[in-house]
Amino acid sequence: MDPRTSGQDVLRCDHCEDNLAQMFCSLCPVNLCKLCVGEHVTDISKKHDVLPLNLRKSMIVYPLCKIHSREHCETHCEDCNIPVCSRCVNSDKHKRHFFTSLQDLLNVKKKSIEKEKKRLQETVISTFEEMASDFKSQLVGVDEQYEKLTSDVTKDGEERHREIDIIIQKTKDEIQEMRSKHKNTLNKHLNEIEKLIFDVKESLSEIEDILQSNEVLKSLSYEIRSDKFIKLPPKVNVKPPVFTPSKTQGQFLNLFGSLSHLSMTTEKHVFTMHSSEAVSSPKVKPLLEVPKLIASIKTEYSELYNVTCLSDEELFTSGNDNVMNIYDPQGKLLKPIQTKSGKNPFGIAVTRSRDLVYTDPDAKTINIVKKKNIQEVIRLQGWRPYNVCSTSCGDLLVFMSCEDKQKSKLVRYSNFSKKQSIKYDDQLKPLYSYGELKYICENKNLDICVSDYGAKAVVVVNQEGKFRFRYTGHPSTKTEIFNPMGITTDSQAHILIADYMNNRIHILDQDSQFLCYIVNCDLYFPWGLSVDTRDNLFVAEFGGKLKKIQYML
Repeated sequence: MDPRTSGQDVLRCDHCEDNLAQMFCSLCPVNLCKLCVGEHVTDISKKHDVLPLNLRKSMIVYPLCKIHSREHCETHCEDCNIPVCSRCVNSDKHKRHFFTSLQDLLNVKKKSIEKEKKRLQETVISTFEEMASDFKSQLVGVDEQYEKLTSDVTKDGEERHREIDIIIQKTKDEIQEMRSKHKNTLNKHLNEIEKLIFDVKESLSEIEDILQSNEVLKSLSYEIRSDKFIKLPPKVNVKPPVFTPSKTQGQFLNLFGSLSHLSMTTEKHVFTMHSSEAVSSPKVKPLLEVPKLIASIKTEYSELYNVTCLSDEELFTSGNDNVMNIYDPQGKLLKPIQTKSGKNPFGIAVTRSRDLVYTDPDAKTINIVKKKNIQEVIRLQGWRPYNVCSTSCGDLLVFMSCEDKQKSKLVRYSNFSKKQSIKYDDQLKPLYSYGELKYICENKNLDICVSDYGAKAVVVVNQEGKFRFRYTGHPSTKTEIFNPMGITTDSQAHILIADYMNNRIHILDQDSQFLCYIVNCDLYFPWGLSVDTRDNLFVAEFGGKLKKIQYML
């Protein structure tokens, strides 16, 4: 058998296609036998780096520069977000730009992909397989349950007069229809789960290919997609109907029993994390009966509007100034950042990659702060952006109002491209009032919470923008006007709302149930709110103070 046409062929030279490959050129890249090395390197139109074949897997295949075709890119320009070669780095085009080693980016990306692989293997696919097994188990007993049901009906029918045979047959037909609907429902959900399992396996296969590959762009272009698998479809419980024989003597129709309805219910289904992922499931924390004021910080602002936690050790703030300040929890000013336009910012947020984002209503722009540079990432026409929130999946939620002073909406941006617009409820009535004083946060259950000062309400919609509930204050205080300003959420999916004029903070659960107030801690016109990873609450007071409060154990 010709080894070149067999499935067990060894690696051969890409030039002569006959001899065994003993070398490879990492820059071309091709496999070479020793006889063809000389001929290969005589091509002076390209650079060459010929190495023994056993070093091939350890070599990184850098992409070729799009401008200098003979150069390989080993650096990434942060400002332009592209790979660049050494000649590009020193060019005027990239003057004063920030650069990162592609090797470092590759290492970080590979770790992220490894984590994704582990997550899919240990948690996602096993959960889907468990759900599929559950549907299969339900299917096994369906025929037996319905056969018994049919038998019970038949037995009862035989004890009745022939005049009711037509009713018996009608009931049997209903049973068959319910059986079909029951099985179709289970099969439908089983098919959905098996499709998800197939998709996960395809993702794992793609990940394996990337992890085995040394191509930088192949890894860098991979988009993390496990988040879309984490939101599980509902767990469907279908119960067969129950036949109840008639015990009533009298009217003809009452001589025969009746069927209950086919019972179908859904319950929320969540992933059971393996031990390696158990840290991501927050433990239950009780609320303190009396919250504690931990620290009170006097900031540089005469009016303080916003605070958001950049980390547990850094607080990003803004107020009536064109400078945004970063403080540590002890009140030390770590870094001032002046806005690009010189105008005051309105809303601020921190992305998953810890970049700072702020809105500039006057310039109609959303801007991102990367190291020392401020980049305009979104410019609006006819709309002014006010508050902004960064979501768990990396999207931006931006609240904006039309310049005609009639319309407001909430817009989701993914990679700075418009993805979703939320304006109306199911009756096509506006969800939000017109005006700038709106604060946004995303809850742990992916609900979007907006405090609407103009409407004196908090409006909550789900991830798809469907209305869930509206909170207008606790019923016991209806004589007081609810003045919602800042809003935030914590690890328990509590919703915390600053009640500006009443000097208190409302705490709700994720389904709008009022839990308690924070009314002490010397609160004075609380405006902006943020919670760190330890569930410490930071309150930006209108008068310029920043307060740290412990409200959970």
